[in-house]
Amino acid sequence: MKPIRAELLTIGDEILYGQIIDTNSQWMSAELDKAGIKIIRMTSIGDEEQEILTAFAEAERRADIILITGGLGPTSDDLTKPMLARYFNCEMKLHEEALKEVTAFFNSRGRELTETNKLQAVLPVCCTKITNPLGTAPGMWFEKNGKVFMSMPGVPHEMKRMMIDSVIPKLKEKYKPAAIVHKIIRTIGIGESVLADKIADWEKALPPHIKLAYLPSIGEVRLRLTGLGNNEILLNEEIEAISNKIIPLVGEYIYGYGEEKIEEAIGRMLRERSLTLSIAESCTGGYVSHLVTSVPGSSQYFLGSMIPYDYQIKMRQLGVKPEVLEQHGAVSEATIIEMANIVRAKFNTDIGVATSGIAGPGGATPEKPVGLVWIAYSDKHHTVTKKLQLSTDRLLNIKAASVALLNLIRTSLPARHVG
Repeated sequence: MKPIRAELLTIGDEILYGQIIDTNSQWMSAELDKAGIKIIRMTSIGDEEQEILTAFAEAERRADIILITGGLGPTSDDLTKPMLARYFNCEMKLHEEALKEVTAFFNSRGRELTETNKLQAVLPVCCTKITNPLGTAPGMWFEKNGKVFMSMPGVPHEMKRMMIDSVIPKLKEKYKPAAIVHKIIRTIGIGESVLADKIADWEKALPPHIKLAYLPSIGEVRLRLTGLGNNEILLNEEIEAISNKIIPLVGEYIYGYGEEKIEEAIGRMLRERSLTLSIAESCTGGYVSHLVTSVPGSSQYFLGSMIPYDYQIKMRQLGVKPEVLEQHGAVSEATIIEMANIVRAKFNTDIGVATSGIAGPGGATPEKPVGLVWIAYSDKHHTVTKKLQLSTDRLLNIKAASVALLNLIRTSLPARHVG
């Protein structure tokens, strides 16, 4: 089964200069994926004639569908329309229906239609005009050797309306693409290579129409199963059955599916158990609290936090015993146990967690290098600690330690709330 392949071309110097961000391609990719059309490449091209023509030719060789955004204005630096006319070897001519639409657009806003504005209605004669209900630049649909070129405005809301109303329905009618189904399995606390080793036999047994991708991020690895088939319902059922077979292999590392993030999973688990949480974080500087409170409804389970960064604050405000700090130092198992236990008591929560470490680049000693972090979990039944040796990058250490602490909550929570 061969997927329908599409390439996205964005045209405009402003993208290459970094003056605007190309959000169009991301949105288009997601919508085309839903329609069963596979994106194989995204390319940004400046306002140079030969570069644009070369991009058209290269895209045509690779893809069935070439979707183009940008460069449709009426001024001399907007090259997409004349370059398409040149590429398809056809003349430009005033399109009467397009002129009526442009005229109506300006009239409805009480504005005068200038000669420059009228140029928006000049189109290559070999294209099919696609109405732009939200702007003045019509879309242009070209067909050549069974392949489609579709040019749309770069203005996001104009492009999106055109895609939804006209382009995607026309593409689905022409190509009748197969269904593309994805399932994301979210794992945490296991490295990509170790995970790959554990599921190697499962991966080898995947049928040819279902592919696996590893998507690593800080502290996590997402597994994406992508299936291609004619029956979306049966394909979903097949992928669901296949994903269930991975649970006996790495179920202890799976915390969720789809778009659920670890902080959302923790919130769900705390709500299910009717448990409350407080945090004392030193080296992470409030980042754990930020992640927890980024989840809507977190006030149901998160009561508050402290950031006792300084020795004196750890002692006077949080209440860590001076002798613990003097004997073991701020970055130690003894201190992190104190921090987690005390913050739980101070905030009267079911769970207290804490971080303390050397984020870097300074503050290290031979015994305690940059990247050394202690994290702790405390409830009334037990206290769990973990020692991390992370990187020499400060921001990376903050994020990695925060994710590790959230995972420690996940693995340390009681199976059910015991009153």
